Amino acid sequence: MPSVLIHDAGPQTTVQDLGRRGSLRVGIPPSGPMDREAFLLANRLVGNADDAAGLECTLIGPRIEFADERWIAATGADMPVTLNGSEMPRWAGFEVKAGDVLRLGAARSGVRGYLAISGGIDTPPALGSRATYLRGQLGGFEGRALRKGDCLPLGSASGGAPAEVHEEIIPDYTVEPKVRVVLGPQDDRFSKRGIAALFDAPYEMTPQSDRMGARFRGARIEHTRGHDIISDGVALGGIQVVGDGQPIVLLADRQSTGGYTKIGTVCSFDIGRVAQVKPGQRLRFRQVSVAEAHEFLRAYRRELDDAVHTEATS
Repeated sequence: MPSVLIHDAGPQTTVQDLGRRGSLRVGIPPSGPMDREAFLLANRLVGNADDAAGLECTLIGPRIEFADERWIAATGADMPVTLNGSEMPRWAGFEVKAGDVLRLGAARSGVRGYLAISGGIDTPPALGSRATYLRGQLGGFEGRALRKGDCLPLGSASGGAPAEVHEEIIPDYTVEPKVRVVLGPQDDRFSKRGIAALFDAPYEMTPQSDRMGARFRGARIEHTRGHDIISDGVALGGIQVVGDGQPIVLLADRQSTGGYTKIGTVCSFDIGRVAQVKPGQRLRFRQVSVAEAHEFLRAYRRELDDAVHTEATS
């Protein structure tokens, strides 16, 4: 069976696809890539379907050996890529042969790198998905992060061709991002001064952040009637503000319900930028209306559809 062998796994490398649908109602989050855009572009660079399973690598990538010829692409965090010790391009597809060893190094900027392999990773689906949910030990490879010596099965190689992402589309993770936010559903539980605090000053990512939520510290966000509510459903990007007045952005492995007030929701097209902010790095929140968010989403989708350059499109 075609496979890749993990020589070194890095601190947290997991198998992910576009996520597990329909299980949040029973408490199981979608999981999937924290930076959906980078993951999806990696798959498109090697000719995979958008939802083919690949690897998400946190802070330091793996060292892996291939058993047959494949096309691969690395995107996301700025991790140096080498093949048999030679530097290779990022955000571009290239071919590897049987016995080749690929390494993704420590991230110079950003947090999460992605590796797509033509044919995709072919671990058994769990509840309809290969995405790894670490807290629930579900999906991916044995429900856990990869370890040295793991051997991952691959799907049938689907071919490939030289392709790259347009340079102007590649994010610069060293800059302070501005992520767009729609107010609600409990913005009426905050004072005008509290809402202004969210948008007026930057917030710093804390080391307590993980795939469940990104925790920030900065100006206190003032409540009017306390921070507790009757628990309700939580959406991707929901911004909970707990009793200390600090925001938490809920991410791919979020809980299904929560009893803290939510001042707003980060727009889906900016979630990936939140996921690439390192602890100690800052970001800003920018308020947009629902109509503006819809227009930004349409523009984002057009940009994504035109992001990959191949010989056929030149």
